[in-house]
Amino acid sequence: MSLIYEARSSSSLLVAGVARGLTTQGGRLVRPAENCWHMVVVRQGGEASMRLVGPWTGAGVASYGEGAEILWIRFRLGTFMPGQPVTGLRDQETLLPAATGHSVWLNDAAWPLPGIDDVDAFVERLRRAGVLTHDPLVQDLLHEPGSGLAPRTERHRLLRATGLPLRHIRQVERAQQAAALLGQGVPIPETMFRLGYFDQPHLTRALRRWVGHTPGQLLRAGEEHLPLRTRPLDAPSLH
Repeated sequence: MSLIYEARSSSSLLVAGVARGLTTQGGRLVRPAENCWHMVVVRQGGEASMRLVGPWTGAGVASYGEGAEILWIRFRLGTFMPGQPVTGLRDQETLLPAATGHSVWLNDAAWPLPGIDDVDAFVERLRRAGVLTHDPLVQDLLHEPGSGLAPRTERHRLLRATGLPLRHIRQVERAQQAAALLGQGVPIPETMFRLGYFDQPHLTRALRRWVGHTPGQLLRAGEEHLPLRTRPLDAPSLH
């Protein structure tokens, strides 16, 4: 797959990031594990759709046809839909029913599909309507050993808001950090030491499972192991 790709941050506290891509050639690429879930808008051949995607509990393969314009809204850990448990989204793509050619049904209401420039306003409307909410306990648990709540309560709220246990989230984040270091040219032994991997086989197993590549592949190719071209948002529009 050949993909022109651009990304930006978001002013919404519910959103971890926003990205848009245009497939110039169809095909398949490795998709790493992902702790966060997404809303994904696909426009192709005059048609548009939205799906709820992930989180993904392991590396896999993604595929799109040629000429698809794709908008990814990546939600911050702890952001969830009270009417749609994140556990039900795990390792799945859920296509939302179309209301019109440019809107979808969500929580018994029709919502116009956003573009990259109005994602923040779209997310804020969802929040005000009660479609989206955020549990601040999730970030507290990621940075502190305990919240003072009963462990059972912590586990219940974490699973409701993320669909994942805390140990899994931390394993995926560590593998993502290792992949980033190797992509920057940090040697394998130093990467292992920085992130606390026991030995190289331990690191290799983690990266294969969560990222879909070996340390050697990431170190040799850096970020070029993905058939992806990036460019800043002030580059010419994809339209």
